[in-house]
Amino acid sequence: MRITELVLHPIAIADPPLRSSYGLHAPFALRTIVELKTDSGLSGFSETYGGDGPLAGLEAVRGRVTGMDPFQLAGLWRDLVGQVSGLPRAGDRTQTYLVPGENPLDQYARTFAAIEIACIDLIGKAVGKPACDVIGGRVRDEVSFSAYLFYKHGGGGGVGGDAREDEYGEVLSPEACVRECRQMIAKYGFREIKLKGGVLDPEIEVESIRALRREFGPSCPLRIDPNCAWSVETSIQVGRDLKEELSGGGYLEDPCAGLEGMAEVRRRLIAEGSDTPQASNVATTCFADVPRAKELDAVQIVLSDPHYWGGMRNLQQLSHLTSVLGMGMSMHSNSHLGVSLMAMTHAAAACPNLTYACDTHYPWQVEQDEVVAGGRIPFVNGCVRIPDKPGLGVELDYDQVARGRERYAKIPFRKRDDEAEMRKHVDPNWKRILPRW
Repeated sequence: MRITELVLHPIAIADPPLRSSYGLHAPFALRTIVELKTDSGLSGFSETYGGDGPLAGLEAVRGRVTGMDPFQLAGLWRDLVGQVSGLPRAGDRTQTYLVPGENPLDQYARTFAAIEIACIDLIGKAVGKPACDVIGGRVRDEVSFSAYLFYKHGGGGGVGGDAREDEYGEVLSPEACVRECRQMIAKYGFREIKLKGGVLDPEIEVESIRALRREFGPSCPLRIDPNCAWSVETSIQVGRDLKEELSGGGYLEDPCAGLEGMAEVRRRLIAEGSDTPQASNVATTCFADVPRAKELDAVQIVLSDPHYWGGMRNLQQLSHLTSVLGMGMSMHSNSHLGVSLMAMTHAAAACPNLTYACDTHYPWQVEQDEVVAGGRIPFVNGCVRIPDKPGLGVELDYDQVARGRERYAKIPFRKRDDEAEMRKHVDPNWKRILPRW
């Protein structure tokens, strides 16, 4: 079996006005659907970041991928790594200042992941096995995801005649957070909760977590992720205030910038008798970061992501590494559709050490934008099951892909820029400042 064609589908999908320390989501998120056609008649799919940067990375490997045997992935990794000056050193690929998909230092890993996932989909289809079983076998038949809460402005994403219904309304208070979470759990059955912080005054965000604990009780683990918006001192105060609420399977994620800062937060909270774990997908984004994070005791839970960690098999290696080092593992998310959701699910199913519920933005996207044939991927009790189908278990709805491409052609932007959206809609002088509090 040989790859005969690499087809790239740049699409845009509606995205609600979600807030984070990076700023404000634009009305549309950019994604790229990757399609590998073969001489056997099979096609493999993946979904990755969108816009000019990710597309350029994929275009650059077109000649290398065309004619390739999809089973021969190690050579492609070697060739892509050879294009950069050695493997990244610890801290080189930090996401502290750049949103996922816009960091030039992880372009080779992002590009490889997009091709690798589509190749694994092909391999699974060729041998008649699900993707998770192709890469070594599943350790679970279903993967648990968490309710991923955001503070947000009114609006459901899209603009004008292409606007979406605002399912969750404005969420800028603890009471609205509880309402948002109640809706999300009722629809998807999630059993763990994560709040994206770094948006409102820390005291309000602390009260939001407390309100969620009062509403859903101690059996529902809670997490908060301010994306480095807090100083060391503020991080310590929040950790102190939420000692009980973040216990029992919860964690504090990337409270401040840098492994050294997180290590200081950890040391001082432990000295006070608070053992709340810290998680990271900002300060730990490649293998070189993990030993350093362990050495400093800055991170106890690494948030993986097949899209920028270098694919599904790299996540398995990360699972082994974190297990050896005595660290936990979960999974990060970005705005995405069903192809990504299934790649995340298969990867998580094949990672023994991934025991925390994964993040997912899937509730923030809608049926109108889904490109998977048959519509949205179902959740049951907050979980996605591995389908009894080969590869990722999904095919493309080409009419929907065409609509996504048409939408992409019409919108004016070609990269994610949350700062620009804040200046446009909230404050003309807004700039991301770390720490903000």
